[in-house]
Amino acid sequence: MQKIIFNLPEIKPKHILLLGGVLFACSGKSQAKNDSRPNIILILADDLGYSDLGCYGSEIETPNLDRLAMKGIRFTHFYNAGRSCPTRASLLTGLYPHQAGIGRMTFDSHKPGYRGTMTHNGVTIAEMLKESGYQTGMVGKWHVAETPLREDQRQWLSHQVYYDEFAPKNNYPVNRGFQDFYGTIYGVINYFDPFSLVNGDKAVKTVPDNYYATIAMADSAVSYVNRYAKNEKPFFLYLSFHAPHWPLHALPEDIAKYEDKYKAGWEAIRNDRFDRMKKMKLFGKLENFLSPRQFNDSWSENPEKDWDARAMAVHAAMVDRMDKEIGKVLDALQKTGEIENTLILFLSDNGASNEKCENYSPGENDRPAEMRNGEPIIYPREKNVFPGPQNTFASIGPAWANVVNTPFRFWKAKTYEGGICTPFIAHWPKMIKEEQGTINGSYGHIIDIMATCLDISNAKYPAVYNENQIIPYEGKSLLSVFKTGKRARPHREICFEHFNEKALIDQSGWKIVMPAKSEKWELYDLNKDRSEMFDLSDKYPRKVVEMEQRYLNWEKRCKVIPRP
Repeated sequence: MQKIIFNLPEIKPKHILLLGGVLFACSGKSQAKNDSRPNIILILADDLGYSDLGCYGSEIETPNLDRLAMKGIRFTHFYNAGRSCPTRASLLTGLYPHQAGIGRMTFDSHKPGYRGTMTHNGVTIAEMLKESGYQTGMVGKWHVAETPLREDQRQWLSHQVYYDEFAPKNNYPVNRGFQDFYGTIYGVINYFDPFSLVNGDKAVKTVPDNYYATIAMADSAVSYVNRYAKNEKPFFLYLSFHAPHWPLHALPEDIAKYEDKYKAGWEAIRNDRFDRMKKMKLFGKLENFLSPRQFNDSWSENPEKDWDARAMAVHAAMVDRMDKEIGKVLDALQKTGEIENTLILFLSDNGASNEKCENYSPGENDRPAEMRNGEPIIYPREKNVFPGPQNTFASIGPAWANVVNTPFRFWKAKTYEGGICTPFIAHWPKMIKEEQGTINGSYGHIIDIMATCLDISNAKYPAVYNENQIIPYEGKSLLSVFKTGKRARPHREICFEHFNEKALIDQSGWKIVMPAKSEKWELYDLNKDRSEMFDLSDKYPRKVVEMEQRYLNWEKRCKVIPRP
């Protein structure tokens, strides 16, 4: 199939947004399809907090995602793998991260579960659906291929030297089942001029002056939808946004919308989000589920409150813009007549990030030190330059991360709920029979997305693929939840491990957690204690021992050990 996504160096539009409208004007109703299987659109946000959407309690305006939630299902107990690349590998393959080869990051630690690239002993959803007759496209952040560092990494990150490969090309999306790809291979980007930008398998060397990644990715997704809708075959589209991952980069008009919103401070915003959650009965009859704030500092005594309020305003602007762009994809589905028979899934790769990226070293790994023109990028360690523009590199930090993950404790890379529990929305008018706007407490995990896609597409999962022995997928289909609101059978235990952060959740909602620097398991009853405030390990030591043994068995089976 010919790839028709534009080659950016060869075009000179005023803005990339205009091109989608010119090339892919509304095509009207799609042709009647002989293949009645549903289209599937999987939308992944990056570092989105649990309460960052309006339909989960936020003050940020997210009308398009709220509309999907109000006409579909919101899940309250849906889990990820705690960090970007492990989650993405697990999501795409239906395997636990270590089975998928990325137990930690995208560097090879020479242990079976830590190879730094997505295994070829698993298959991707795209590979399976493509084999089954689906059109397959991906837009956005890949981050599941080993990303080697070079001696001139600093210059490479700043677009001052060029290499043809950002990772081995056999691990690019177009060689893992996606017929079309426009996005980045690395994880972190400058939103106004991304490093590792690729069209198909070709590096994109330049972008228009007023490029913004969130808009560009959505425009590409719209172009795919318009083209795929003309074909009789169903399609699978993986739209993997970078937002709202740091650096805090947003359009000035989007920031202006929120510039005064966060001057009320951490406590006020967190309490307001909690109040909205209670009013919408997000956790049913539970009333007291707001964990204590993790910091003792007072907003009124914060000498950096202006900078901190601005940082959160930029974060909100990034979420707001992502929602706007999702709205364009939904409009394309509506205009092409595809929305009724399209399963749309939205989630985040992990909880909000507590990182202070302004304290990192510029020019290392995936963090640029300069812009393309040689102008230094400011890492405002002293908080003396406001975040938002291209020449800054900053993040919201732990105090705001604790707010956007309301009502939970902790954040990205932890196995407490703030790190591993994600907003999850399912919208499929033709199949979801539950009352619109239903809030569902069924336990789910990213490994279930492969199983669900196989179930609704009738695709066959192989024992051998491309001469590689394939590991059986781990997940369970969510189709019964869409049809009846309940899992067809009690959910199985789900397990977590990332840099020695460990957890297991059993089928009745009991959870054990062991932080990396601890040797003691904590025990929580998520049915009564949604935010892990009351450790019951001393009260029920036998339960802890039993659950620990099951966790250790999982570690052996799923390649968590040997550790690096």
